[in-house]
Amino acid sequence: MLADVKANFKAEQTVTNLDKGHGRIEKRTVSICRDLSHIRAWPGLKTLIRVDSKRSIIYDDMIVDTYETRYYITSLLEDATSLAKRIRGYWGVENKVHYVRDVTQGEDASRIRTTPLVGLFVQARNMALNLYREYGWTNMAQAKRCCEQSLDILMDVFRMK
Repeated sequence: MLADVKANFKAEQTVTNLDKGHGRIEKRTVSICRDLSHIRAWPGLKTLIRVDSKRSIIYDDMIVDTYETRYYITSLLEDATSLAKRIRGYWGVENKVHYVRDVTQGEDASRIRTTPLVGLFVQARNMALNLYREYGWTNMAQAKRCCEQSLDILMDVFRMK
């Protein structure tokens, strides 16, 4: 399917966004195609999406450019602007959740590789983060440090008192 999409994608509508921050500039062009005659049938498929990205990372004395093209499929009949927002929003949430779990709980450094344990530890980490938030913390690293340093706070957060 991907080969057919790449070979026959004809952009019907396009929107370009430019984001600057964190030492980089990213230009994303989102194009949509609703002509599905060139690909095999897929139940519910309404729109093909192509995202062309150029990321310029700014170092002290040079700029390094990288290019990437991603394809998506959807059952939605929205315009390119709406789909661009949806894609950007999804990755914003994904990056925010992953970043918090990795930075505060060292998820990427974990040596756990056995399938049932991986899922169990993800649930435990998510539960801890949700309990920290429910307790009123917005800074998860601070919440973890407080729980590590005080058994009373830990027991209170995890409702063990």
